[in-house]
Amino acid sequence: MMRKQGLSTLAIRMSGSMSGSYAEATTQRPQLVILGTGWGSYSVLRHIDKSMYDVVVVSPRNHFLFTPLLASTTVGTLEFRSVIEPVRDTIFRNAHHFHLAKAVSLDMANKIVKCQSTLSDNAYDISYDKLVIGVGAVANTFNIPGVEEHAIFLKEISDARKIRNRILANFEMALEPGIRTAEQKRLLSTVIVGGGPTGVEFGAELYDFVRQDVSRLYGEQAKQVNVTLIEASQILSMFDARLRKYAEKKIRERDRFNLLQAVVAEVRKDGVILKDGSEIPCGLVVWSTGIAQRKFTKALSVPKNKQEQVAERQGRYLAGSLCKTPEKVSPFKFKNMGMLTYIGGYRALTDTPEAKLKGVMSWVLWRSAYLTRLGSWKLRLQVPMDWIKALFYGRDTSRFE
Repeated sequence: MMRKQGLSTLAIRMSGSMSGSYAEATTQRPQLVILGTGWGSYSVLRHIDKSMYDVVVVSPRNHFLFTPLLASTTVGTLEFRSVIEPVRDTIFRNAHHFHLAKAVSLDMANKIVKCQSTLSDNAYDISYDKLVIGVGAVANTFNIPGVEEHAIFLKEISDARKIRNRILANFEMALEPGIRTAEQKRLLSTVIVGGGPTGVEFGAELYDFVRQDVSRLYGEQAKQVNVTLIEASQILSMFDARLRKYAEKKIRERDRFNLLQAVVAEVRKDGVILKDGSEIPCGLVVWSTGIAQRKFTKALSVPKNKQEQVAERQGRYLAGSLCKTPEKVSPFKFKNMGMLTYIGGYRALTDTPEAKLKGVMSWVLWRSAYLTRLGSWKLRLQVPMDWIKALFYGRDTSRFE
């Protein structure tokens, strides 16, 4: 779905005179340092005129993640590598210009980013002439006990792998000799906390997996699978009311798929506790209740945007603006392009200023839109191949760490 990509700072700090680089001591080009490889930062990296800058990227991950299709990787509809773009494929002028590290602090007075390697204890400084900050966000736990320890988020490829492995492990453990019926039921129960697009789309992918593959591979176990989607208010609250009601109707029609309006008070290893004191035993909790600022972002005394539904377009705008003189830069104009989300069973929602669509035709539009938005032809070939393989041969249920 076209959605908010995370609460973050997409800001730029500029200086006209200072130059210098971790990799190159002298250069005729100003040094542009980009923090992060999310939607905004990666868009700047792809669209910036590199003949005008030495572009340096600092990020704890070496790839861009196409988040709208991340939920599809949790059950094997798509493979993990089909939704990521290696950052080095953008080609840097110097191999030292990409740093697999995280920015830990910023000295704006001296225009220095303090970095910490993600692979070693190495800490170092990188100077900049211009700086783009787009480090993304973290999942919002609302300080609810047990979330960090026992729930799994769905923001990164590593999260999707954890979910996929947990689902498959739970199915296998439920078949082990001597497992009691109550424990089988718990292992085959999943709780999704958060009724936004990410939670709904994960539930949709899980529903398709159970309906199309679990019954074929695990037999009678398919009838024991239970999914509960918990939302404090209403699911897909940002969508048109008619589309939202359609989604609720379709989800409620599904066997053993429950919509529950409630508040989670605690997450435990074997289930969740609701605010009213009731307990839902489960083998997997997927937490998708919104986003919060990173520690790095909180510490910055710069203006911060509250949303990124248009981070990719902001990145393109910023890349163009960096190549112009200040007097030629026009303000960024927001244009609502609409939203898409998948609800399972080959049905989706399309909410745009021009049309409100639902059902199978909306699902075709959902897939077509994301296929065209994938950044490279490699992914545009890989994703349809994954879809075709899943359709004819079923999803890949291999489990690996």
